[in-house]
Amino acid sequence: MTKVVFFRSNGIYYGFEEQGHTGYGDAGDDVLCAALSAMTMLIINTVEVAYASDVEYTIDEGATHIMVRAKAALPEFEEDERKRYAISGLFMSYYYQLNELLEEYYDFLDVDVKDMDYV
Repeated sequence: MTKVVFFRSNGIYYGFEEQGHTGYGDAGDDVLCAALSAMTMLIINTVEVAYASDVEYTIDEGATHIMVRAKAALPEFEEDERKRYAISGLFMSYYYQLNELLEEYYDFLDVDVKDMDYV
């Protein structure tokens, strides 16, 4: 099972952590794992390239652990309100997309939110 925990500060989504194999299919043929990987990389690339903002991320394939955080989603780190809204919206959209996937893949996916300040 893959557990995804989203980080939120004062209602603003700014990152997430993914851990574990989904177990939905064999390695290399797991469509759920491929979907999570594609969505994760879309967020990283969009924050870095489209919004020209820093995104902190680590990907440890051996331990199946991914951490993604973007300070630019939070007002204490980014002045441009539109940029903050867009970046936070990416994380929030991923959260809602994963909750939709839970309807079919509840045995392979767990999604939660952790309210905490950016550390």
